Amino acid sequence: MYLKKIDGPRTVRLPDGTVMSRADLPPANTCRWVASRKAAVVRAVNAGLLTISEALKTYGLSEEEFTEWQTAVSRHGEAALKATALQKYRQP
Repeated sequence: MYLKKIDGPRTVRLPDGTVMSRADLPPANTCRWVASRKAAVVRAVNAGLLTISEALKTYGLSEEEFTEWQTAVSRHGEAALKATALQKYRQP
């Protein structure tokens, strides 16, 4: 088995005790961003599996978009990332 050389860790342990690896991340060509995929990227950055710059470059995100995801998860949890819940969790 051949493992591609990467910078940084291959796996990290999340605060809830589960292990997250780079295989758990969405594909780089993801076009349809559902809440679970957004949350996976946010968890990976928060746990140190990816740097913010790696995530932005890999997934073609803007810094503003990613920080909105982080803010939503920290304030309200993964449910706040759902497109149908924008009005419910949006700040006035």
